[in-house]
Amino acid sequence: LHAHGRGVPQDDREAARLFRRAANKGNAEAQCELGHRYASGRGMPQDDDEAARLYRRAAEQGHALGQYNYGQFHEQGRGVRQDDREAARLFRRAANKGHADA
Repeated sequence: LHAHGRGVPQDDREAARLFRRAANKGNAEAQCELGHRYASGRGMPQDDDEAARLYRRAAEQGHALGQYNYGQFHEQGRGVRQDDREAARLFRRAANKGHADA
């Protein structure tokens, strides 16, 4: 709700705090959202290493967007060593789960 201002004032910092709580409890969707916020610096300092760590956690749970985003980080060498083979593997896994961009 805070992320988009639905029924409450839009607040990136509060949204990030709530996503962090859910991510720490293993919620893959929250891990992806928090990873995106770290990758873009929205509501927190930009940090590719932390974004990659969160995307990896979501990807390991089989979350298609987490696999795709972690694949992009491997393709670009953001927060992880650049690795086209690992990127392709992750993109295939995301595609197999129905991610349209993979």
